[in-house]
Amino acid sequence: MNNQLEEISGHKRKAQEFKSLESDIGKENLVLSPPRSLSSRRRSEPLTICYEEEEKSPRRSPRNMRQKELSFKKEEKFEVKKEKEVKEESKEDLKTFLAAFKREPVSHEESYKEFSAKAGGYTPKKKGIYKKVALSNAKKEAPEGWKEVWDLIWDMRKERNAPVDSMGSASLADRTADPKSYRYQTLLSLLLSSQTKDQVTGQAMANLKEHGCTIDNILATDVNVIDSLISKVGFHQRKAIYIKETTKVLKEKYDGDIPDNIEGLLELPGIGPKMGFIILDVAWGKTIGIGVDVHVHRICNRLKWVNNTKNPEETRKDLESWLPSEYWNQINLLLVGFGQQICTPLRPKCSGCKANQLCPSAFKA
Repeated sequence: MNNQLEEISGHKRKAQEFKSLESDIGKENLVLSPPRSLSSRRRSEPLTICYEEEEKSPRRSPRNMRQKELSFKKEEKFEVKKEKEVKEESKEDLKTFLAAFKREPVSHEESYKEFSAKAGGYTPKKKGIYKKVALSNAKKEAPEGWKEVWDLIWDMRKERNAPVDSMGSASLADRTADPKSYRYQTLLSLLLSSQTKDQVTGQAMANLKEHGCTIDNILATDVNVIDSLISKVGFHQRKAIYIKETTKVLKEKYDGDIPDNIEGLLELPGIGPKMGFIILDVAWGKTIGIGVDVHVHRICNRLKWVNNTKNPEETRKDLESWLPSEYWNQINLLLVGFGQQICTPLRPKCSGCKANQLCPSAFKA
């Protein structure tokens, strides 16, 4: 009983101390120790009360304040300087813009140099592999069943409604023009066809013919104008340079005509073996090689007519080693149209192909 009275009196003393502290430092700054019930607290453990003082904000030294002021001033000066530079640049741009209307017209030579620099400073040069094309003399046995597949493909192509049939580079020259202009237009259509769809090549040739597609007229035309006429074809800037360079060579070296041999054609800028053989066939009626493009290369490998060739030039040599020469001028038109409609690069239509029972790659490509 006495112990209980002592505990109660002890609590009263603590309560009095708490009230005095509350009045001295303020109620909001008082923090009790983690609460524990009287029953769980040990009797010998005193009731503790603690308090926290308000955190005082750190004092700013005059030195730090001075450094901040200087940094703000530097930023302001930099922004003012930057604004002045922008104004100066805009003035220079305006001067250049106004001067463009006052400058004298440049000659074709200067314009050509300027255009060449704009196109990356490219100067047409023939690659080593195109300087000389070896005509295939080696002969080997023809693949088994090739003629049956050939006839089936021709049967699928009998309607002749592929893009190459109406807009192919071999059919774009004006047949009513004089012979030299016809041959020249045939060469240009093949030059433009590289890495370009037939529809786009057809439109570019229509633009050139409307402008006047003769050697003399193209020589008198600025290279920028030529580029605008063929702007939809692939690598149009380079091809505009090719056209100017080639036309100049034809005028000076071939009296305004085109070469009638493969060596002369391959010396012209932008003309490769495929183009050269097709030009000789269409323009001169000479069939001395096969014109192999990506369609012919792809389909011949799918049909196993060639032995896993890596590029069109290897495919040409392999084909010429066994395909009878009377078919050389037909295979390009045959397989290009077939490749555009049925044996496409991606997702070929094998189910609608009449030769799917004879094709080693049917439903696998």
